[in-house]
Amino acid sequence: MSTSQYVLELPVPDHYANDRVDLVLAALLPTFSRAQIQRLIKQGRAQINGKVVKSSSAVQQGATVLLTVPPTVKAIPKAEALPITIIHEDPDIVVVDKPAGMVVHPSAGHTDGTLVNALLHHVTDLSGVGGEERPGIVHRLDRGTSGVMVVAKHDQAHRELSRQFRDREINKEYLALVWGQVQSGKRIELPIGRDSVQRKRMSVRGRRVRTAITKIISAEPFKGVTLVRVAITTGRTHQIRVHMKAIGHPVVADSLYGGKRRHLPHHLRVIGQLDRPFLHAESLAFTHPRDGTRMEFRTPLPEDVNFVLTTLKQPTSPP
Repeated sequence: MSTSQYVLELPVPDHYANDRVDLVLAALLPTFSRAQIQRLIKQGRAQINGKVVKSSSAVQQGATVLLTVPPTVKAIPKAEALPITIIHEDPDIVVVDKPAGMVVHPSAGHTDGTLVNALLHHVTDLSGVGGEERPGIVHRLDRGTSGVMVVAKHDQAHRELSRQFRDREINKEYLALVWGQVQSGKRIELPIGRDSVQRKRMSVRGRRVRTAITKIISAEPFKGVTLVRVAITTGRTHQIRVHMKAIGHPVVADSLYGGKRRHLPHHLRVIGQLDRPFLHAESLAFTHPRDGTRMEFRTPLPEDVNFVLTTLKQPTSPP
């Protein structure tokens, strides 16, 4: 089954003026890989002012890039021997530590290399409730977000875990580094929906908004940024990233929601090494679908974001 071709109209923010078009598109379209973008450009699918451009073409200030995305063919995912960290496994569930950069399930532009492909290799009895393309998947993490996830191994476990997510019985906590100074105890209750202009983005002023609640339960300030521990009682797409942007404190290195900065002060230069948002799903607590035992799993910060945090905690010296 094929989806329809569509055209993305992408106004280029001023701070990307004179950058290469492939780098600009990679920043504006984080769900596309760099290789995908370069392939589309090579196929003549990127235009500025009606002219086809090359990957190395410089984007002028005020330009709008038109990118034509061809139809994609949906396919049943195949098992792939990809490395994943399994935290817990029993006859009913699998708990994994998803790495940053890995898409959870196949979708347009991501037919392989996903968590589902890896799970099909490591686990033989995944639930079919999620459909052929996403067997066992009860919830998701963004591609750039790392951390703990639970996956159902059969239909009954899938239905019970889905009910717990729906009824807000699951506790989810994230660690995020955000711009500016943020106080703990803040509750953000702003509805979220699809952005009316940029289809890859969500917005608190989007269409068909749904209730979304985010709580900042702790905050550790640094000069210019704050490490926050965040709890969410709803699970909207990009929820934490959208809510933090909405209150003026976008997640560090989040290019989609204004968290990517080109000019960093000396004491924050380590942030420039990040190629994904500083957002990690640290803990997940739920009731086991078979015996009712309350379970909680935690995952440490991955090396890339932990290095940034460790560096920020060190005494700074003048440049």
